[in-house]
Amino acid sequence: MKSFRNGIIVPKIKIGLNVLEAAQQRIAWTFDQFEKISVSFSGGKDSTVMLHLVMEEAIKRRRRVSVLFIDWECQFTLTIDHVRAMYKLYSEHIDPYWVAVPIRTSNGCSQIEPEWICWQEDRESLWVRKKDSLSIQDKTFFPFYFQNMMFEEFVPLFAKWYSKEEPCAIFVGIRTAESLNRFRTIAREIPRFKEKYWTTNVVDNAWNIYPIYDWQAEDDWTYFAKLRKPYNELYDRMFQAGLSIHQMRIDEPFGDTPRIGLWLYQIIEPELWAKMTLRVAGANNGAIYSNTRGNVLGLASVSLPKNHTWESFSRFLLDTMPPPTAEHYRNKIAKYLWWWSKRGYPESIPDFADIDVERNELAPTWRRICRTLLKNDYWCKTIGFSPTKSASYQKYLDLMKKRREEWGIKI
Repeated sequence: MKSFRNGIIVPKIKIGLNVLEAAQQRIAWTFDQFEKISVSFSGGKDSTVMLHLVMEEAIKRRRRVSVLFIDWECQFTLTIDHVRAMYKLYSEHIDPYWVAVPIRTSNGCSQIEPEWICWQEDRESLWVRKKDSLSIQDKTFFPFYFQNMMFEEFVPLFAKWYSKEEPCAIFVGIRTAESLNRFRTIAREIPRFKEKYWTTNVVDNAWNIYPIYDWQAEDDWTYFAKLRKPYNELYDRMFQAGLSIHQMRIDEPFGDTPRIGLWLYQIIEPELWAKMTLRVAGANNGAIYSNTRGNVLGLASVSLPKNHTWESFSRFLLDTMPPPTAEHYRNKIAKYLWWWSKRGYPESIPDFADIDVERNELAPTWRRICRTLLKNDYWCKTIGFSPTKSASYQKYLDLMKKRREEWGIKI
């Protein structure tokens, strides 16, 4: 068996164990190495499998672990019920961190409000449900918290706070078969804990551990069936709605990838969906168009309008956006063009390239920029960026204004 990494064939190495035995072995090894153990839990099938496996080892060793669940407010009732049930099942062995404070994340359904904030205090009248009694609702509980911080900021700061400068392992239930990004998490060249390829560094002494990275979706369901372990019954509803086991996913709802599942809220929990359309800008638009191939939200194949190049179409899209959103994208694109100008493209970048070249980010193109804009990819992950830290964003805007003048790049 072989897989690809940046266009290079990477052989899969057999280790003589089935995936369950391998996961149990990795978890046991992690318990040997770390005193502080935490589990990142979403209520999905992968993190549920992982939680069961970690707790099996913790109970055997009479160890306590923390369980972190980020409550996104707009989540299926069945998911909340499942999280509550899992916390109760392992209540004698866990330190629960059910987080229900305002956290900011992307909204791929709207250019007017390209981000949204769960549990936003000035919109309490529009919350889709009340906070759970098990949840941490006091923002001052976390000394590192600041108002409306991003999810990408909360998670590493939680890890740093929880570790208290001691080595700490954080179990994360991702599978490389689920997406290319998750495969890259395992395959890329980054620091590992004691050279274990299924670990990555989060911050300082905190390390992510991926014990089920090599599982398939079928392995999850084999585990639940054979060992009769509890799982999120939302998956039964998804099956009834016609999804295959490879299409079922539980995530925060409005990101540019998770939004393709918004239609499920309409048929599984319509009363919740009605509240969500009032709560988050563009939610209904996302549900209508997120599964439509083409230019509306940049899904799958995108087409070039007549008499446009990809560059001119990108500039046209920027001119039609709300000014703050357009300026945000212009800053990102300017930096993208400047970066590539130092790496073989000093005058301009091509309008398009071979699709495999673009997909593997081996060359810059205006088509890739255009796809970023069509997808409402606010943080421009499609062209290699990560979110700018909240506390630095105004400084970033001021800096980019000067830099764009220095670079002479006009977008």
